[in-house]
Amino acid sequence: MNPLEQRLKYKFRNTLLLAEALTHPSLGHETQRHHFDNQRLEFLGDAVLQLIFTEWLFDHFPTFSEGQLTKLRSRLVSRDGLKVHAVRLDLGVHLMMGRGEEASGGRERVSALSDAYEALIGAIYLDSDYVTTRRIVLTEAREDLENLEPDPEDQNPKGRLQELLQSISPVSPTYPIIKSEGPEHQKQFIARVVWNQLDLGEGSGRSKKEAETAAARDALEKKLWDEASSKGAKNDSEQSLNNSPTMANSQA
Repeated sequence: MNPLEQRLKYKFRNTLLLAEALTHPSLGHETQRHHFDNQRLEFLGDAVLQLIFTEWLFDHFPTFSEGQLTKLRSRLVSRDGLKVHAVRLDLGVHLMMGRGEEASGGRERVSALSDAYEALIGAIYLDSDYVTTRRIVLTEAREDLENLEPDPEDQNPKGRLQELLQSISPVSPTYPIIKSEGPEHQKQFIARVVWNQLDLGEGSGRSKKEAETAAARDALEKKLWDEASSKGAKNDSEQSLNNSPTMANSQA
């Protein structure tokens, strides 16, 4: 068994499938020769992984809706999610690619690693069967699945904040950059969350996106919209009471 097979604890019967899974498209582009690459196996592996994780989520979250299950699966099969498995298996070291691609950091590139992992799973599926492939995937991903948070607000604070605020009002929050400081190569941005003329929170980061995310996280912690909503409801109630016939007669 080669080092990758040892990590997988799986011996390929058809080693050409493994070679195909580890062949980056850049190798054929650079040599200008017809050469197999891992793109077809990537296509197959994507579908196999979707099924494996869908089945696991369906079994482990019996009360979750379709939308909740879809969000969890999207995280598991995202490029960043699959890259974790590729790095754990040290796939970058085993990839065959063009020298130009390698020189530009191809062995560590998220897209190359996630695509290679999908291709590897597709190759294992063709070389064995679904049950074997499922066992290998779930064994390797056990730690990630055990630590999977059903609804981590921290994963997408801007999206979570938008959902909460739009359940109150159709107005979307805005994220003006109120300050930037530091030299160009170390600039810090400060963003503010503004909604219905309320300042809900602030945050800083090395990019505008980071600052906006931090501001949304700050707003989720403070929940200032609750206080504003309570005041608004109280004012509406007082106004309604003042305009009632009973109140008008008593004042007369």
